[in-house]
Amino acid sequence: MTRPPTAAQRRVIDAADPVTGRLRGTEAQLAALVKWGFAFRHPRPPHDHFLTPAGHRIREAGEPGTPAPETEATADSGVFAARVGGEEEPPQAGPARGREVRSAWQGLLELRRMTNPDGALDRPCGWERAHLVQAAALALEAAGHRPAGADLVGYRVRATPQPEAVAVHEPDPAALRACAATLEEAGWQVGEHNDPRSRARYLLASPRRA
Repeated sequence: MTRPPTAAQRRVIDAADPVTGRLRGTEAQLAALVKWGFAFRHPRPPHDHFLTPAGHRIREAGEPGTPAPETEATADSGVFAARVGGEEEPPQAGPARGREVRSAWQGLLELRRMTNPDGALDRPCGWERAHLVQAAALALEAAGHRPAGADLVGYRVRATPQPEAVAVHEPDPAALRACAATLEEAGWQVGEHNDPRSRARYLLASPRRA
């Protein structure tokens, strides 16, 4: 059974790259995290260490009684969060945000290279399957699509009851098709559907496995 991390180990986990889960620490700290199942050492050079799903859960849960990082990922927190559309307080747009998004996308591609068994860049990795909404939103934002604001014009990515599937809503049919093309290029399987109540078109997207 995995024991809770020590305070020092928790600091290393909390400081992991928010997208890739890459860790920085002493050899002893990293070895201890591997021993207790919070991290793994990549077999390929430079043999960096990354959070395991258990490590990600530890970081995302936060300390008892505090919000998880996803609920407090704002422009001032230092934690990157892709825009899923419809945020009450979205990150400020501009050159700085553009650099953050590009850096996060490049980090995600590097994570694919490091963690997909064949090093494939055109297929989502385990982190994306565990963070479906954020992963799909990052692919859309990195490609320049407009997330929905208070007026709901733009894309919105939402979780669904289906395993490994997200819904992408976009009121503009041409923009919806463009979102589908972007996700397909990013390695997602995409289908277009009608909402049974509103009859509005939306996308159902799942990470491609092969």
